[in-house]
Amino acid sequence: MIPSEHVTAFGAMAGELRVGGMPLSRLASRVGATPFFAYDRAVMNARIDLLRELLPSRVELSFAMKANPMPAVVQHLSQRVDRIDVASALEMRCALDTTIRPDRVSFAGPGKTPEEIRQAVAAGVIVEVESTTELIRVLKAGDDLGLTPLVALRVNPDFSVKGSGMRMGGGSQQFGMDAEQIPQVLAEYAEAGMDLLGFHVFAGSQNLNAEVIVEAQRRTVDLVTRLADELPRPIRYLNLGGGFGIPYTERDRPLDLDVVAAGLHDLIDGPIAERFPESATVIELGRYLVGEAGVYVTRVVDRKVSRGRTYLVVDGGMHHQLAASGNFGQAIRRNYPLIVGNRTDAGAGEAVTVVGCLCTPLDLLGDDVELPPAGIGDLIVIFQAGAYGLTASPTAFLGHPAPAEVLV
Repeated sequence: MIPSEHVTAFGAMAGELRVGGMPLSRLASRVGATPFFAYDRAVMNARIDLLRELLPSRVELSFAMKANPMPAVVQHLSQRVDRIDVASALEMRCALDTTIRPDRVSFAGPGKTPEEIRQAVAAGVIVEVESTTELIRVLKAGDDLGLTPLVALRVNPDFSVKGSGMRMGGGSQQFGMDAEQIPQVLAEYAEAGMDLLGFHVFAGSQNLNAEVIVEAQRRTVDLVTRLADELPRPIRYLNLGGGFGIPYTERDRPLDLDVVAAGLHDLIDGPIAERFPESATVIELGRYLVGEAGVYVTRVVDRKVSRGRTYLVVDGGMHHQLAASGNFGQAIRRNYPLIVGNRTDAGAGEAVTVVGCLCTPLDLLGDDVELPPAGIGDLIVIFQAGAYGLTASPTAFLGHPAPAEVLV
């Protein structure tokens, strides 16, 4: 993976990256200051169009808002996806401000408070319960409000997925109820005052191995098939999770979506059609929809040489884009793709280290990268910045201003 591939995805003209069809320098002028995040709706649309083309028509796409909760992004995607997944009351309110129906919003995540659960039940969203405590709280909220809660049980599977950036299923987990506990939970609560729609199984995230994803989805369907025998009514909601990864570094290879799609076609046409004909089959995606559609733009404010190493000091940093610094789960730090955005027609000219403006050596955005000669005022662009960027970063650290976000 080289930055030129990312330049092609957005487009370039006259030596400048284009985002949303607009030259980068013009976009920076419109925003008014650097640093900023820019999200290109055309890149998001292209990704969703590809998924619609390859995946079975019965598969419903759910946007995991945690990846990018910017309201304008959520509003745009609400016109293109079938569902939205939220992880807090604030995200839920944002989702409910879109045209997505409340019963197509799902609320997942451990540690939901009684107040959040009450709001979810009152709004009519699907509560994906992670424990018997949450289930009891959901039932109480329904009784108090005189409503029948919509519920899906989140299951911690009895298998794990290799190669995921974050393992969220298998073994001991804070996520979901252990698969072996589900029969007892159903025996005790399945006839309680709720509309039990089905199950949610999310085994892991950021996986680039298509065969592993296919196997996880197959094992998920096998697991749910066993559990469904304990339900009083047919399954109407089957959330297979997501976990589709995107390449961040040179050694990464893009996910082979054709292989994933073929596996889903086999499941949809086979066991799902046979056992769950009334069920909505949901794939929940976050970074795969928005990650490659975003850039983080920061300006060079200083250029210095220290004992033979050239540093470009920029006005942004890890307080806005923590993941690119290596502090969001990378065991070994690797460079995200980056370019000098206003010099795309120039070849690599020198090895430089791009650092932010924070008082810590951890504020490293590009370590010994080959870039065209760049100086004060030039614009550094970090790709793959559309997911887990601003809201996953320590923005209050050292008190620098928050960056702008724009959807173009």
